Amino acid sequence: MSKDYKRSDKVNNRLQRELAKLVQLEFKDPRVGMVTITAVNVSNDLSVAKVYVSTLGDEAQIQEAITILNNGAGYLRTMLAKRLEMRSTPELRFLQDHTITRGTELSNLIDKAVKDDEKHNKS
Repeated sequence: MSKDYKRSDKVNNRLQRELAKLVQLEFKDPRVGMVTITAVNVSNDLSVAKVYVSTLGDEAQIQEAITILNNGAGYLRTMLAKRLEMRSTPELRFLQDHTITRGTELSNLIDKAVKDDEKHNKS
C-alpha cells in the first residue's frame, strides 16, 4: 500500500483549519477585515508554513492586511502551539493568494475571445 497522503498534507489541513478559526475569533485588528485562509503549505521539515490568504479590498488594503498578519504571526504561532499537539509549531509567513484574481482575469479573457469569435463568424 503506497503512502499517497504525506504527513505534511495532514499538517497543512490542520493548520489551515486552526488558523482560520484563530484569525476569525482571536485576531482582533479591524484593519485586517474579512480574511480567508485559502491554503497552507508547510516545508518538508515542518519548520515554515506559507499561509495563503484572500481578502476584499484594493491592492493597498490587501497588502496592509498581509503586513498586519505577518506582524502578528508570532502571536498566532503561540496560539497554534496551544491548540496543536506538535513537537514544534512552524513559523508562519502570510502571502496573498492570487488564484481568485487570476481566475477572474482568465474568465474575462475567455469571454472576450468567445465574443470576438462570434463577431468573426457572423461576418
